[in-house]
Amino acid sequence: MLRRILLFAALLSLTQAATAQLLQPKAGFTRADSLRGQLTPLRTCYDLNYYHLDVKLDVDKRFLSGSNLFRFTATQDFTRLQFDLFANLSVDKVEYQGKSVPFTREANAVFVTFPQPIRQGTRDQFTVFYSGQPVVAKKAPWDGGFVFTQDAAGKPWVATACQGVGASIWWPTKDHQSDEVDSMLISISVPKGLKDVSNGRLRKVTKLKGGYTRYDWFVNNPINNYDVALNVGDYRHFNGGTYAGEKGPLTLDYWVLPENLTKAKKHFAANVPAMLKAFEYWFGPYPFYEDGYKLVDAPHLGMEHQSAVAYGNKYLNGYLGKDRSNTGWGLKWDFIVIHESGHEWFGNNITSKDIADMWVHESFTTYSESLFVESMFGKQAGQEYLHGQRRNIQNDGSIIGPYGVNKEGSGDMYDKGASLLNMLRVGLDNDDKWRELLRGLNQQFYHQTVTTEQVVDYFRGTGRYLKPVFDQYLRHKTIPTLEIRFDEGQMLARWLADVPEFDMPIQVRTKGGTYQRIFPKTKWEKFAIAGATKENIEVDTFNYYIGVLVE
Repeated sequence: MLRRILLFAALLSLTQAATAQLLQPKAGFTRADSLRGQLTPLRTCYDLNYYHLDVKLDVDKRFLSGSNLFRFTATQDFTRLQFDLFANLSVDKVEYQGKSVPFTREANAVFVTFPQPIRQGTRDQFTVFYSGQPVVAKKAPWDGGFVFTQDAAGKPWVATACQGVGASIWWPTKDHQSDEVDSMLISISVPKGLKDVSNGRLRKVTKLKGGYTRYDWFVNNPINNYDVALNVGDYRHFNGGTYAGEKGPLTLDYWVLPENLTKAKKHFAANVPAMLKAFEYWFGPYPFYEDGYKLVDAPHLGMEHQSAVAYGNKYLNGYLGKDRSNTGWGLKWDFIVIHESGHEWFGNNITSKDIADMWVHESFTTYSESLFVESMFGKQAGQEYLHGQRRNIQNDGSIIGPYGVNKEGSGDMYDKGASLLNMLRVGLDNDDKWRELLRGLNQQFYHQTVTTEQVVDYFRGTGRYLKPVFDQYLRHKTIPTLEIRFDEGQMLARWLADVPEFDMPIQVRTKGGTYQRIFPKTKWEKFAIAGATKENIEVDTFNYYIGVLVE
């Protein structure tokens, strides 16, 4: 036994040394960023299976108190682990096997020490009790935190939105996107006269002493912690019926404020079934049939909270009444309903392991908007909408952010990323195959967390090696330029790109003619385009987001 204890101590010492090395902050980032963003042995030693978040909200005092049960499987032997909770919230105690266990804090990380080793393969649990006043968001949903406001009748209206900053801004959790619980019970206790709407299905409503009511919501499917939501208000519920989807009837439920009830019934009916039809066609079945589909009035613009999508677009078409594409197509439907619901497939079903790869969420979801337009108004309309969105691209940096520090990349992940995906479709020139790939993507990575490398490798299914194309658009701020010159009447072309092996087909034609596909690389090659001259050569810049230089 002594030898085993000494061996374990030695291994623990090595693990801690390795952890310390991993946690050396990158240039421009702090140790707190690394504690939040890196996967160290103190986080990977346990795999989450289940949470029970049980929280009481004192609206008047803006105060939270409650607990979260962590149920997990040990992936290795350990005696110490990390969970996360913002430092402004107090960890009152950590309970294991009925007794309090010691813990320490650094920045927003909490380190728990167990009385004996927890062995690899063991299923175990501990509970964190906490309290305090959570961060109030200054501009939700972009900066994250709680929103405290009132409805039209002056009654409290409270919500959470924490993507990016992290769920640990309001509840104790392993705050890293790579580990999703398999299921979760969310219990929120609120003052009399108010209701809570959270993710999943409402299991039970319990009257408590002191005038509080507890709402128990159960999530049957894996869920990322930033999606877990609290929505408290004087909500009215109405049933939107069921959608006859690919996996059978899907329940549609809407929770809105009293002043919005009449217009919500008409507005949601005009957007939701059409959205589900389009996205199930392109991406496959809605990923959370067991938990249903909900829209919930929110005091912020919106967020993709899984099976409880937050809605705050003021029942207007477009993006708060504006068209991000400036084509007119974006004013024919509600941007928040379509975009945030698109995240049920990309962001909630398929989740990036590191927020640096958040393009997987936003590029595909922004692209989904054009597919919705296409489903409603035809392919040309969808392409026009997508082309119009280029006006929002900044080309200001890498779409992929730095890894291990909880930092996303450029906002170009939305519109530039959507253009990238559309170019893959145009290059494939087979819409049936493209649809098969999109549906297969959601099937292969169903309820999983992924990396950029996994997604890029998946698109080998196009029959082409696309890593250089993805690298150019995701990892470099500049777009590739097609350079064309003429030598004794012969057209030559090459790509100017940051990626040396960049290789992408492109369509060219003589003015007014039919497009022909050529396959230039980064070295000059000759291409036979009958009648082409410097003056009449045209490159397809409607479907391809590129630069063109004709010499």
